[in-house]
Amino acid sequence: MSSAAEAASVHGPAPSDSKVRAFLRLVMIEHSVFALPFAYIAALTAMFQLDGTIHWGTLLLVTLAMVGLRTFAMAANRIIDREIDARNPRTAGRELVTGAVSVRSAWTGALVALVVFLGAAALLNPLCLALAPLAVVPMVVYPYGKRFTNFPHAILGLAQAIGPIGAWLAVTGGWSWDAVILGLAVGIWIGGFDLIFACQDVRADRAHGVLSFPARFGIPAALWGARVCHAITTGLLVWFGLATGAEVFYWIGMTVVAAAFVYEHRVVRPHDLSRLNRAFFSVNGFIGVALFACALLDLLVRGLTP
Repeated sequence: MSSAAEAASVHGPAPSDSKVRAFLRLVMIEHSVFALPFAYIAALTAMFQLDGTIHWGTLLLVTLAMVGLRTFAMAANRIIDREIDARNPRTAGRELVTGAVSVRSAWTGALVALVVFLGAAALLNPLCLALAPLAVVPMVVYPYGKRFTNFPHAILGLAQAIGPIGAWLAVTGGWSWDAVILGLAVGIWIGGFDLIFACQDVRADRAHGVLSFPARFGIPAALWGARVCHAITTGLLVWFGLATGAEVFYWIGMTVVAAAFVYEHRVVRPHDLSRLNRAFFSVNGFIGVALFACALLDLLVRGLTP
């Protein structure tokens, strides 16, 4: 996942004191806002059901695990896709293409992030550590997906679905179907807006043999597919609320989410992608933060103790 901001070229080698900043631009660290709020919803709901108390140490480890795994996934994605990125005018300014970040530096950052993820998993509980390698697999498979399937968005969705499930396991050390419902909601949501985002690369993808749903079936079909995904997401989030006994503030959040989805699909049209970045980044970032804020308030009102 990326933005128009990524395309700002950074020419020449990065000075040593800016290498970390260049790497953080490479992995778009600020876009952790998409999946992290849902991991918090899962973790806090599990804590509410467990003993009604926020375990701040566990929440910190969940944060480190989520950011570490996402950073590894983004760095690996950029490394694996650097030749494809160089052929696409939209992505030709990415740091690995321009040389602002070297491949060696990118791999170093990716491995550090992977160690952070594995270390956090180990500190959480034995089950999290045992399952951690399984969480890494789709993160690496996803960038290769566009080379062998028209549905790489589904692989991305699977990778993102892991977050809430892992956060619940981190708190309880046990399986929960409630977490699976939330994980599926997140995975289908992100897979859906990846369909929207991929629409802007249809011409380049077709020219260079890069596979995607929009490139194979066209932009109108991709936008309809995204609508279906987001309708399913809404249904799953409603199911999660019912399954966990959510009350008024969660449902206020759901109303906001539903309205945001409607707005998102009104601003992106098959023959007008000019507002795609607004739909992709602003709206979807808002969805995660808004639902988390409402879910947190709901849990606090119901008795969750800080």
